[in-house]
Amino acid sequence: MTTSILSSYKKLIQKTKETKTLGTAISILHWDMETKMPPKGINMRSQQLAMLSKIAHQMSTDPKIGQLLKQVIDHSDYDNLSMVQKRNLYLIKKNYDEDTKLPEKLVVETSKQTAITIDTWKKAKASKDFLKFKPELQKLFDLKKQAADLLMDIKQTASPYDALIEIFEPKMTSDVISSVFNKLQKGLVLVLEKCTSSTKQPDLSVLNRHVPVETQKKIGHLLAGFIGYDVTSDKSGGRIDETEHPFTTGYYDDVRITTHYYPNKFATSVFSVLHEGGHALYEQNLKPEWMLQPVGESCSMGFHESQSRFVENIVGRSMEFWSYFLPVLKKVAGNLSDVKLQNFVHTINHVQPSKIRVEADEVTYGLHVIIRFNLERDLFAGKISVDELPQIWNESYNKFLGVKIEDDSEGVMQDTHWGSGLFGYFPSYALGNIYSGQLLACMESQIPDWKKQISKGNFQNVKNWLIQTVHGYGNLYDAPELIKKITGTDFTVVPFLNYLNQKYSSLYEF
Repeated sequence: MTTSILSSYKKLIQKTKETKTLGTAISILHWDMETKMPPKGINMRSQQLAMLSKIAHQMSTDPKIGQLLKQVIDHSDYDNLSMVQKRNLYLIKKNYDEDTKLPEKLVVETSKQTAITIDTWKKAKASKDFLKFKPELQKLFDLKKQAADLLMDIKQTASPYDALIEIFEPKMTSDVISSVFNKLQKGLVLVLEKCTSSTKQPDLSVLNRHVPVETQKKIGHLLAGFIGYDVTSDKSGGRIDETEHPFTTGYYDDVRITTHYYPNKFATSVFSVLHEGGHALYEQNLKPEWMLQPVGESCSMGFHESQSRFVENIVGRSMEFWSYFLPVLKKVAGNLSDVKLQNFVHTINHVQPSKIRVEADEVTYGLHVIIRFNLERDLFAGKISVDELPQIWNESYNKFLGVKIEDDSEGVMQDTHWGSGLFGYFPSYALGNIYSGQLLACMESQIPDWKKQISKGNFQNVKNWLIQTVHGYGNLYDAPELIKKITGTDFTVVPFLNYLNQKYSSLYEF
């Protein structure tokens, strides 16, 4: 292979690394905005983020990138490049083509408006008043709609909403998602009906016992230690902070998670730490040699969610995990000393239609996501307006889950995603559940005694399997191809529904 093609390739990778490095700095500013920034700082922060987004856009649309791409792709030695090099080039070109479609002014305005909309969402949610949130949400929606319209052509999607979905789920469309979600919904409703009609129901009172915030922080650190997410040593690459809505941000050696503490709902923090910890493990265990390269990222947010849901639910809500961790929990939280294992595990897996997605059980969780997917799809299709979101949200929750929404805080404003401009993200949550079911079926064939290992406090073998089977591939494949490479089967909801039926038939004896 001649040095000319390698020289051009290395220049491309260097430019990509510089842009990615700036992106990691931007993510930390977003983290600070949610955790440590004083209220008065929002105006300056919105300007900072707008300026950095402008610089990042200029870097990612540098004409030199286009020139280098052409030199490499058209070179006679292109076929001799490695698989990783070709994937890097594909991803660089994809990003370049899409970024050059977006005007700098639109990118800057969107970044600035996002910061303002998030801040407004926090205040509106606290006052339970969608009318305070609506004007800023409308502005952000209009900007995202402009971007979606522009990206349709280059992404070759059938709709603006598909262009947004493709940002988070490459090679996935709303039609495919609708088909899969229809099957998912039918399966979830069947399990839900069996659980709610069962005569065997758990005592839920234990979940309302008072556990001080400081005690919950200690529990969070113990949970992080169990999964191998270091937040305490002098070589740690993580930390746990408090925010209104839990999230994970960071990359490789600096990956931070957040949670929310409720003194009388300690389980909320327990499972948000496990959930976000699953995200963190994915980011921290990508191949070190791929750091700052396009392949050195997750392949999709659906796969990212598969990791968080795997750690939170498949491991974290299992009988085996709590046979090990409940004695630890009792030692830290003294007023839980009388809790029995069987009832506790049934309690934390209690199935009941509810209003809040992040607190939903495994069975009803997917229905929360389907509601949001339907709303987003119709919103970008022009079938509904931003003004109608609260009413349609409330009607959907009554129809799908049979619950009555009392105010906008527990309704349309419960999530931060729309305020953050993350339209198209919500489907990834349910797709992650489906991927996790396929991964579990595959892992059980390769580590048949994994539950026994968990019961002894050993998560390392499961973690290593996830690293080797998922994390280590980074963004070398798109999600539909990766799930087939790992499991040997195409994307399917069947293993996840089988997992739910097996688990909940045991708990509820149906």
